[in-house]
Amino acid sequence: MHEDHPSGSDQRSWLERLGKSLVGEPADRQQLLELLHNAERRHLIDAGALTMIEGALQVSDMQARDIMIPRPQMETIDDQSTLEEMLDVIVRSGHSRFPVMSEKKDDVVGILLAKDLLRYLNPASKEPFVLKDILRDPQRVPESIRLNALLNDFRNNRNHMAIVFDEYGAVAGLVTIEDVLEQIVGEIDDEHDIDDLDNPIRKKENGLYTIKALTPIEDFNKEFHSRLAEETDTIGGLISKRLGRLPKPGDEIDIDGFHFTVVKADSRRIHLLEMTRDA
Repeated sequence: MHEDHPSGSDQRSWLERLGKSLVGEPADRQQLLELLHNAERRHLIDAGALTMIEGALQVSDMQARDIMIPRPQMETIDDQSTLEEMLDVIVRSGHSRFPVMSEKKDDVVGILLAKDLLRYLNPASKEPFVLKDILRDPQRVPESIRLNALLNDFRNNRNHMAIVFDEYGAVAGLVTIEDVLEQIVGEIDDEHDIDDLDNPIRKKENGLYTIKALTPIEDFNKEFHSRLAEETDTIGGLISKRLGRLPKPGDEIDIDGFHFTVVKADSRRIHLLEMTRDA
């Protein structure tokens, strides 16, 4: 049967058209997703809208630990740093917010916004630089907080960054509002991306594997019957720790018979790795 596509004054939003296509109430989430995919195939909604709906559903199942930047990959500022040293970190990283760490307490004492340093850069300013005067209180969340609840916290508190703590009260990582929103709107795909969230390890040709950097070391060891030391929670965290810095695309490292190459990374974290086993 031919379907008329709305045009002119008869145009309706994709949401209205979707509502007309959902005949009957879905029994569960899987049935709802099937209806949504069917609506996309019938051009009632476009692929971008479908991706965002799926992402919005997914955030209620995910926790902060699933997307946080692990502590070894955090770009931080020491509370004993000079103004010049802080500026060096800011310029090098390009971020606008930084956790400020105290080595004495091994804790985050505040959040520094790069814009708050601007008034000290005015040559005519005689205001003494006192770090604690400009630090913002850090938002602290447990690893187990669900992303939909975290997004509400960000909105209600008008924060853009939260420090994630483990069950022992130690800093486990950080998460930003951009990280949460990315789960809804998605990333820009490229030829290296892995779409299957349930299979973060993909075997390619000639013994080459593509691995998401957030793959838990425990899962990696099970997959390859290996015994990589669980110095950190994730493969990306382990590589960062062994290199002693945040890796860049093209960086290579050998760990216990495995050769890792960083394929995709930005100034905040590793995203994707390629791996081969030594012969």
